[in-house]
Amino acid sequence: MSITTQVSGGRAAGLSSMLALPFRVLMGALNAPMSAVQRRFGIGGMGAVFLAPNMLIFGVFVLIPVAINLAYSLTGGTAIFFEGRYFVGLDQYKTLLTCGDYTVPATCLQDAFWQSLHNTALFVVLQVTLLVLASLATALVLNREMRARGFWRGVFFFPVLLSPVVVGLIWKWILQRDGLLNALLLDLGFERTLWLAERNWAMFWAIFVSVWAHLGFYALILLAGLQAIPRDLYEAAMMDGTGRMRTFRRITLPLLWPNLLVVIILALIKAVQIFDEAFVLTGGGPGTSTMFITQYIYETGFAHVLRNLGLASAASILMGIVLVALTALQLLASNRRARKEAA
Repeated sequence: MSITTQVSGGRAAGLSSMLALPFRVLMGALNAPMSAVQRRFGIGGMGAVFLAPNMLIFGVFVLIPVAINLAYSLTGGTAIFFEGRYFVGLDQYKTLLTCGDYTVPATCLQDAFWQSLHNTALFVVLQVTLLVLASLATALVLNREMRARGFWRGVFFFPVLLSPVVVGLIWKWILQRDGLLNALLLDLGFERTLWLAERNWAMFWAIFVSVWAHLGFYALILLAGLQAIPRDLYEAAMMDGTGRMRTFRRITLPLLWPNLLVVIILALIKAVQIFDEAFVLTGGGPGTSTMFITQYIYETGFAHVLRNLGLASAASILMGIVLVALTALQLLASNRRARKEAA
């Protein structure tokens, strides 16, 4: 028995050494150039050396496009290249922000922009609230001991793997006039409902489909946070006779707050950028009842016959400013909460 164990251990060590061979060869090849780089920049500068490739990619794919977008927002005309465009200063922003009454889109110079802004604000408030609550409830349930827990985790995460266009097409097939849901209702003796042709229903389903599609991802983040909470805290609370709600408020929620904050910020940014699922599902209709800010930017810059790239760029810059402001407010509130708890 001992000899067999020694032979198995020797084979495992040999296999491990063989698998590690390419890694050792690679490290040996990189040793000389990395030593030269370290002598050139010093140990303190090696952090910047390792960050440089990421910063280069970030600059090429984020900072430069933002700068080009800002430049387009200061120009007018329908030409794509800058030599065919003319400088207009802040006129595009004035066009977007000129309004008789900001609560009534019809009084604004760009009424479609303000209508899409109102729709986006309503969507963000409802969708983020429902998504965070549903994700938290799902994570709490999936964190408990249950039969086939891995299967149920996969069921909730599966929609995240689907393309947003596929999600929109699936639900459009279910909700259209002669779709699956209406067929089921007719069989049960109810009347057919035009789910995607009535304003309130269209907004409801846009929110519902978005929550359904993204719930698994955010529940996974919260589930990781729940599993990181030490079990002995719950055992101590149980021994003290603490109720479930009090345990949730005093232990679970404070320790889960960092994960919850990440979920809120990510969900907020994703909700403001809503486009593909809603566009496939409703096309922005009926009328402009489900047209969101990203669809307005897309149609203004690319879908209309007279492409107004300057106006679309100005709208996207304003949307970016709002996103940065909302994220900063959330981080500020989080830091204030952390300082209050530490005091």
